[in-house]
Amino acid sequence: MSRGLYIPEGYKSALTLRETQHAIKYIKDIFQQALSFALTLDRVSAPLIVRKGSGINDDLNGVERKVDFTIKEIDSEAEVVQSLAKWKRMALYRYGYNAGEGIYTDMNAIRRDDDTDNTHSIFVDQWDWEKVITRDQRNIGFLKDTVRSIVKAVAYVKRKVRLRYPMLTMDVCEEPFFITSQELEDMYPDMTPKERERLIAKDHGTVFVMQIGGLLASGQKHDGRAPDYDDWSLNGDLLFWDDVLDNALEISSMGIRVDENSLKVQLAECNAEDRMRFDYHRMIAEGELPLTIGGGIGQSRLCMFLLEKAHIGEVQCSIWQDEIVEKCASNGITLL
Repeated sequence: MSRGLYIPEGYKSALTLRETQHAIKYIKDIFQQALSFALTLDRVSAPLIVRKGSGINDDLNGVERKVDFTIKEIDSEAEVVQSLAKWKRMALYRYGYNAGEGIYTDMNAIRRDDDTDNTHSIFVDQWDWEKVITRDQRNIGFLKDTVRSIVKAVAYVKRKVRLRYPMLTMDVCEEPFFITSQELEDMYPDMTPKERERLIAKDHGTVFVMQIGGLLASGQKHDGRAPDYDDWSLNGDLLFWDDVLDNALEISSMGIRVDENSLKVQLAECNAEDRMRFDYHRMIAEGELPLTIGGGIGQSRLCMFLLEKAHIGEVQCSIWQDEIVEKCASNGITLL
């Protein structure tokens, strides 16, 4: 199902198709270096598939269908990952990382139930990252400092891209504005969460909306979050104002991960205590897994933002509805 296609008035890509392909590689090369330096991360290999029923796959909002299949030589079913939120924390434990050290990886996923539009595709590509922290760092101040480091990395890459492609004109606001989802609802009580995000991002340029997952005073959620990776009091979404789309663009979802206490509370709130049968959840409850902070940074989202594109299909190959392909083609939007 599509969320709807937005065609910016008079849109024309600033880059040719070949320039776009070169620029995508350039962005991916330099951003991962900038991210690694900013957060002290090592690159590691990561799975595309995991065993069904292992508890490692991301359940997202708990209703999305995973892509699964049988394996001829193994008496077991496999699933394509939806994200690596849980796998990364287990990897830090297995690889022996210490506080202040972390990892990042290229994550490719298929989310078959996602609604598609200018910024959403069933194919998801992210830099997934995770870092070991201390108990004392499980606070809002440390979360904000980490967000600032990521924003500086994005702004640095934008400057590099503009030097190479001077026809690109958008700037990146380097000072993120921080607001909780409840504060945002209080500001705009009669609007939807996405409408609120658009207004706050238009006002401030770069925004980090904090504390996502739990119920707001209205009885609604700002957005859904799985109960077993982010601590809902210590997480958030990073938004940039996108002039091309005339809207907020979410580049990253991230947060300090659950400890033994927040895991118990959030599983109970979602009636998901049965997940405690999995090793991942048991190891958190028993304090065996390290305390971490982590998130995902959309590769295609970042590329379309920095290259001032109108559709995510201009920077990645995916599958789209026929009418979307036709409408894009007739309005100067070239899908890869």
